[in-house]
Formats: sequence, C-alpha cells, structure tokens
Amino acid sequence: MSQDRPFNRFVLIVLDSLGMGEMPDAADWGDAGSDTLGHILESRAVHLPNLQRLGLGNVRPLANVPPAENPRGSYGRCALRSNGKDTTTGHWEMAGIILERAFPTYPQGFPPRIIDRFVKETGVPGILGNVPASGTEIIKELGEEHVRTGKPIVYTSADSVFQIAAHEKVIPVPRLYEICETARSLLRGEDEVGRVIARPFEGEPGAFRRTENRHDYAVPPPRENLLVTLSEADLDVVCIGKVASIYDAVGVTEDLSAKNNDQSIDQTINALKSDTRGLIFSNLVDFDMLYGHRRDTEGYARALEHFDSRLSEIEGAMKEGDVFIITADHGNDPTRPGSDHTREYAPLIVYGPKARAGVNLGTRGSLSDIGRTIADNFGLKLSAGESFLNEIA
Repeated sequence: MSQDRPFNRFVLIVLDSLGMGEMPDAADWGDAGSDTLGHILESRAVHLPNLQRLGLGNVRPLANVPPAENPRGSYGRCALRSNGKDTTTGHWEMAGIILERAFPTYPQGFPPRIIDRFVKETGVPGILGNVPASGTEIIKELGEEHVRTGKPIVYTSADSVFQIAAHEKVIPVPRLYEICETARSLLRGEDEVGRVIARPFEGEPGAFRRTENRHDYAVPPPRENLLVTLSEADLDVVCIGKVASIYDAVGVTEDLSAKNNDQSIDQTINALKSDTRGLIFSNLVDFDMLYGHRRDTEGYARALEHFDSRLSEIEGAMKEGDVFIITADHGNDPTRPGSDHTREYAPLIVYGPKARAGVNLGTRGSLSDIGRTIADNFGLKLSAGESFLNEIA
C-alpha cells in the first residue's frame, strides 16, 4: 500500500445519541418529531463556539448556533440506512455494515425459553424484573430485593439488549461477567440480541448507583468492515471507551479503557500523541447513558458545552496529517416521553489541518459513507457507502 495518501490518520468521535432531526421513516419507529440536538438547543442558550466555527450551524438552522460565515470544517449529516436505531446498528454502519434485519427486541420481556435456560445454565437462584426498563429506575425498584435474594435483575429496552444488573457485593463483578458470557452464548439464532450488558451497581437501599464496571458483549460483526480492512493492511485501529466491545474486538489493534466522556476525551488526546497511522475511534457514552435515556435535557446541554470546551485540546494534539470526524450513532431526544433511542440523522463534522474547509457535504445516504471515506484514503475497499474523500482532500 502506498504511503502517499491525503491523510495519515482519522479520528472518529461518536457523540453517542446526538441525533439532529427525524429521518423520513421516524414515524414508523414511533419517533415522529424527534430532534435531539435541535430540542436541546431550543431549551436555552447552549454555548458551543468551537462546533459553531466548525460548521455545525451550517448543516441546518439551529437555535443559538448560527451558521459560520467561513466554517473551519466541512459539514453535513448522515442517514441511518440500516434497520434499527441502536448503538450496534449505528456503529456497525459507520464501518460499512448495513443491517437489513433488525436485531430482535422484547417489549414484553424475554420468553420462558430464554429465561429458563439462562437460570439453568448460569446457576443463579432465579431472576428479578424481565421487563423493559430504565437501568436507574429498575435498581431503585428491585435493588433491595436483589440484595436480599441474590437474584440478578434482568431487563431490556426498546433496543436489542439483554441487561443484567447486580450489586457488586452480592454478585462480584467477575462473576457477573461470567453470567453475561453465558447469556451471550445462549442468545443466538432468532434470539441473537445486539448486546448483552453487565450493569453492576453499589450503595445502600434508597441510594443505589451504577458503577463504571459496565461491560458490553456484542455479536461479532461480519469480517468485511472498516476495522478489519484497516488492521489487515497493517494500519492501527485504536478504540476508546465501549467501541471495541461493540465490534467484539474484531479488527481492534489497541483498546483504551474509558468509562465516561472526560476519560474518552483524555484517551483520544493520548492516542493522538502516539505514533500511529490509521484510525482512532472514540465513543462519548455519557450523552446517551446519563442524559438521553434519563431524559435530562439540561444535563445533555451541559455535557455538550463541556465537550465543545475540550475540542481545542483535541485539535491541539492533532498532527498535520490528521483529520477528525464528529458524528453520532442514533438519536435519543431527551424532550420526548419514554427512555428510548430515536430514529434521527447524525451530524457530520470534518476537520483537519490539511483538509478542505467549508465544504457542504450535504445529506449523506448512510453512515457507511464515513467508513468508505476512511478506507478510500488508504487505498482500501469497502462495498457499502459513498466516499467523500475527494471533497475534503
């Protein structure tokens, strides 16, 4: 592979759940009128000077974020072409995997064929819950009974997830991970959920709180995807936060731990300072986990302001041949009822010292355009998506 490529390294930063307006099929998903970013910006004056200068307000009219006269970056938005609106679906699509069949969901809880096998094969003394729920609410509701009985709390959501919550003093974290691995091995075929998630918590009744020892067990992705394509070409694939787990570590050359937004930003900066070539792939989970699902509009707004305030640090760590791409995997409008993801477009902001500025990248047909662009830069092939490399190089 020739070294003479437009860019040396891409930094893909996923602001988890920062959708920016309903997609045409949003009503089919019960999400008509959803607009995560738009509604947050309408809630008060949200101070995002760095994103504004990069061109966020040039994508579409946004309250309190006017279009930049001369944007420092290029800008647009991406549709989600896959059948779904969850973390796995969005991240996989960025890497060139289009899902025609959605991962299964269980709005009435998991059927006996799943729960009975789960109890038998894990050896737990039964389960609590087995309903769609907010993770914080279900430990508030069932945490005390869990501590008394030792039964893990099993729950799901509108997403394709099998979540297991347990107090760290009742079911130690290594044992909880073991239980989750067993669940992952059981959930195959028609019941192959996108993710099994360990949800440890701590504290006393009335004051239970989730810890940062969450761990995701994802379905292994198809081999034809951006991460594998890069790593097989001897390029670096550095994943930060929950990214490696979303791809079941397939194609990942380095996995940097980060449990919240600040740690993900810190690790992104650390990765930028290292001598690598290829991809740095980072997820900022707090937007979704702490603010979207909990319908905390003000918390989401503050988190956006904090990310914006640290953008200059990320930029300062970039080398001349680096490019960052800021996007999202789905929406999670905190102004809507319920606690579920929303079917929305994702923002697309592209910046690099050597990248062309001020390019309107328009409404892209798929998040896979991101993966296709990165592969194209290194002279590699992905079948999904349309590259915008020539527009930014």
